[in-house]
Amino acid sequence: MRHGKKRAAALVDRVRVPIRFSETDAMGVVWHGNYVKFFEDGRESFGRNYGLEYLRVYSLGYTIPIVDLHCSYKKSLTFGQEIIVETRYIPCEAAKIEFDYIVYEAESMEVMASGSTVQVFLNDKQELELNNPAFYEEWKKKWNID
Repeated sequence: MRHGKKRAAALVDRVRVPIRFSETDAMGVVWHGNYVKFFEDGRESFGRNYGLEYLRVYSLGYTIPIVDLHCSYKKSLTFGQEIIVETRYIPCEAAKIEFDYIVYEAESMEVMASGSTVQVFLNDKQELELNNPAFYEEWKKKWNID
């Protein structure tokens, strides 16, 4: 979530993710950089469930790199816990994809972190697309997103 403000989501996905030993630091706490991977887990699940998988986008001649990322840490996670990553698609008219994330501790549903990402479209020449690609406009129509 950008700067802690809850934004209206058009589509929401949730995925369970176990905390692995390799994701913790010497103090037994999940290293802060791994939250970016948890957001990635959320985007991959979202893509599978809503038909916006990375390989499909790539096969259509586009990549969608992240150009902006925010993460707010609320409480530490440790090895053995399980989390739920909630990925919220935030609609916008510009040629970009915005997601907000909430990371919950699965058992208590306590919010452990929140964040957001912005992705842009690059064509097969790695040039920035200033307009939404046709496939993305079709995808938005399929899900009734204005």
